[in-house]
Amino acid sequence: MHHLLQVWFDWVQEWGYLGIILLMAMESSIFPVPSEIVIPPAAFLAAQGKLNLWGVIAAGTFGSWLGASVTYWVSLWLGRIVIVKWGRFFFINQSKLVRAEMWVNRYAAGGIFFARLLPVIRHLISIPAGIVRMNFATFSLMTIVGSAVWCGVLAWFGQTAITPEMLRDPAGMAAALKAKSHMIVAAVLVLTALYVLVLRLTARPPGSAGSIETRL
Repeated sequence: MHHLLQVWFDWVQEWGYLGIILLMAMESSIFPVPSEIVIPPAAFLAAQGKLNLWGVIAAGTFGSWLGASVTYWVSLWLGRIVIVKWGRFFFINQSKLVRAEMWVNRYAAGGIFFARLLPVIRHLISIPAGIVRMNFATFSLMTIVGSAVWCGVLAWFGQTAITPEMLRDPAGMAAALKAKSHMIVAAVLVLTALYVLVLRLTARPPGSAGSIETRL
């Protein structure tokens, strides 16, 4: 894994925006590329004038959407049975898939947005979205917005938390940034809980529509 981290880190340094797009596309699919090793060092390079910060965020957002879109359409084409059968080879078991499907069905667009901000869930949420045939335009919009927010957070970390010494140790840098990002993840979880609470409080109880029509 350390060797892979070094290779991916070199892609960012040598390929610039193209490397960011490719790696973030992989991160948004089933490949275990940590976004903490992609956007923060690219933002650090932007601070040195080698890249543009907004270009880094745009490339990261586009790569995330690209990888998520490919996963969405592949999942839609393969179907649930094939994914359940072969998903275990990619650390996707049936219980995880069921929970993700319930999340997409229940929380729709907002669920996609918040999922893009959470580790692990971020690269799996496209699978149930494709299986349940969620509207692709809605899926794309929420993916782009959520990915832009996440890339912006990582870019901020890259310009405030990375030191030149970290560039010589990609694995240590990824671990340090993950540790610093716990507060961000906690804030996302709180916002997600509030979103779920609002949906439940505003949901009509079963049969409420019918009882209103009866009274009318």
